[in-house]
Amino acid sequence: MILSVSRRTDIPAFYSDWLLNRLKEGYVLVPNPRNPSRYSRIEINPQIVDCIVFWTKNPKDIILKLDTISAMGYDFYIQFTLTPYRREVEAFLPDKKELIATFQKLSAILGPKRVIWRYDPVILTNQMDVAYHLECFERMAGLLQGCTDRCVFSFLDFYARLRNSLWELGVIPIQEDDMFRIGEGFSQSAQKYGIQLSTCCESVDLSRFGITHASCIDGKLIEELIGCKLHKRKDTGQRTGCGCMESVDIGSYDSCAHGCKYCYGIFSQERAQKNRENHNPEAPVLFGSPPEDGMITERPVKSLKDGQFDFFHLLS
Repeated sequence: MILSVSRRTDIPAFYSDWLLNRLKEGYVLVPNPRNPSRYSRIEINPQIVDCIVFWTKNPKDIILKLDTISAMGYDFYIQFTLTPYRREVEAFLPDKKELIATFQKLSAILGPKRVIWRYDPVILTNQMDVAYHLECFERMAGLLQGCTDRCVFSFLDFYARLRNSLWELGVIPIQEDDMFRIGEGFSQSAQKYGIQLSTCCESVDLSRFGITHASCIDGKLIEELIGCKLHKRKDTGQRTGCGCMESVDIGSYDSCAHGCKYCYGIFSQERAQKNRENHNPEAPVLFGSPPEDGMITERPVKSLKDGQFDFFHLLS
């Protein structure tokens, strides 16, 4: 099993104590996003979890816990979203200089292969035009040279529930010509600083610039990190164009506190605030508790490792 922590919220930034407790206790309860009265009970231990994929915009809090997680027998890599936006877009993130320093520190601890830079999403306004992004990407790539092998980027999706807040920012729908200009410029900077460039869930073909389609839950990378072949299956629960392998996500929507205007994981700010107030790091669920009439179902999970490959890998 690949454990996704998490597409739905920033567990490393806000709930790392809870995560550590779940790893120690060996299970987690995750509500069904479409039916919150139904819960999956997911067993987690190093014999079942082949790799943890962290998603975060600020891993500062979890850095001190990574040695503990590793000592427990877990392997992992980190998707670190680092964008050039100001507080009107990402209200409560630390200063970008601090985040870049955190990225550099994290890479020094884990190595560049385990820290993936996400420039995600690319947002266009009259102030943040194509030239703005090309300049910012160039500068950031230079600061992250040697700290990461990969960068994944995507263009903003206009989810219906976000439309009003995006219009307030003056967001301009991105045109294909702009995608090509950005792809070409990003590619030039990425090649200059030794960074492999991919897009996430994009149908536009930027292969002429050496840009591939990303697999954020990347089976090949995980096999390389853990030294063992996996029985991989495509994650059919993700968006069209997603190349990720199947994983189990233990996060919950409406629980992130970064305040990003483009966030698809927040349906209601009021509900998100209430959920954060109901968080208990000792509880088996991320926030609140299962209702008395709730249904808890054991989710079948197992290791995806191919033992035969592992045996030959050790002999090579």
